Amino acid sequence: MPHYDYECQKCKHVFEIYQSMTSGHLKKCPKCKGPLKRLIGGGAGIIFKGTGFYETDYKKKLGPEPMPRPGAKPCEKAASSCPANCKHKH
Repeated sequence: MPHYDYECQKCKHVFEIYQSMTSGHLKKCPKCKGPLKRLIGGGAGIIFKGTGFYETDYKKKLGPEPMPRPGAKPCEKAASSCPANCKHKH
């Protein structure tokens, strides 16, 4: 159900309300009973639902392990605690 923003022309109270698209516009402010003006909203962002819209679905596959730089020092950590992208020799 869409939401609409309204502003009171008398007390300047701004609020949002969820209404069906077939409902009529509100006429009176809930605070002071003054006349309302429906504001033009920016709308909601695009919402993707379903499969195929997740970042992990389109991630590039990693290539071969990069070769360590010549003269690189061996990694001081144990191989099991070293990050997967470690470029050192173990």
